[in-house]
Amino acid sequence: MNGARDVGVLVDALADAVGAPAEWRAAMHRVPRHQFTPDVVLADSENGPDRVVDRGADPDGWWQAVYSDIALVTQLDRGAADVAAGLAASSGDCTSSCSQPSMVIAFLRQLDPYDRHRVLEIGTGTGWTAGLLSARLGAEHVTSIEVDEQIAKTAAANLRDAGLHPTLVVGDGAAGRPDAAPFDRVHVTCAVRDIPYTWVEQTRPGGIIALPWSPGGVDGWQVRLHVQRDGTALGRITGTSNYMLLRAQRRRSWDWTGDAEESATRLDPRSLVWDSYGADLALAALLPGVRLFEQPGPDDGQHTVWLADPATDSWATAQFTPGADAYPIRQHGPRRLWDEAEDAYWRWQSWGRPARDRYGITVTPNGQHLWLDEPANPLT
Repeated sequence: MNGARDVGVLVDALADAVGAPAEWRAAMHRVPRHQFTPDVVLADSENGPDRVVDRGADPDGWWQAVYSDIALVTQLDRGAADVAAGLAASSGDCTSSCSQPSMVIAFLRQLDPYDRHRVLEIGTGTGWTAGLLSARLGAEHVTSIEVDEQIAKTAAANLRDAGLHPTLVVGDGAAGRPDAAPFDRVHVTCAVRDIPYTWVEQTRPGGIIALPWSPGGVDGWQVRLHVQRDGTALGRITGTSNYMLLRAQRRRSWDWTGDAEESATRLDPRSLVWDSYGADLALAALLPGVRLFEQPGPDDGQHTVWLADPATDSWATAQFTPGADAYPIRQHGPRRLWDEAEDAYWRWQSWGRPARDRYGITVTPNGQHLWLDEPANPLT
């Protein structure tokens, strides 16, 4: 494949695949994705992002990966592991990527910037989305923050090579850029568990914050917040998303040891993670701060659901076994997390099993909370 000759065709095919509207299609042509993609990346396979794609060894495979609707991992273990050695040669911690194009376009559509709007971006990464914003609005209207100095250096070079010069800052994205506020839009390219109120403070009333929210369950969420004149922000859950967490909010490893109280449940534990996105959000609302994981058994049909609360060092496991009348529960620590999670699941059932599109979130100086149908109906 001749990359230079076929770039226009490749960009159009990708724009078609991800449903890019005209203004973002034009931006994709102005800053084609390959100009922001390293020569060696990790691409998805059946087992996750464990397929090494090397431009030198397999140029056709590299071009195909770059112009496919997949995320491309560009850093492992904060740069301590070599991407070329593959995921297995690292701790498995993916710490930077060139995001999935359909997710990029979805969030840019939700951001909905007007001409000459000033945008604060949290997470520069390879620089591709900062480039798209700069192509659309003018680089003088874009400020992008990256916590990793080496990643920021590479992004700056990518943008410079593309002829674009947005304001680039190395620092903690959670702090925003108060000396340049207010911004009309805040575009977030990493997931957060707790939405920093600083982003609300630095956004003009009537402005929009588009962000991936990952409260701790199996799935993450697309959130579009509208900043109010009273200094709060509120908005709806608009879809799912899976982004790497803001580094300051990344979880520590869990200690699953210690004495555990044993009991049993008749509820299939998989219901907590498989039933409905609406159930996921009910759990997020009623068990804030609790992490939820699942682990399928290798071949025997068993399936384990894990819950953890880092604040109290509490954990619980529930194991599905095919053919069983009841399923074993183990709970450790001061909280009985399975009991709380099962109670939250049945509360969601009692509400009439509301779907994802009925949930919203409000952010105030005192924190965040979910609501059902309208902000006046908070879930606690």
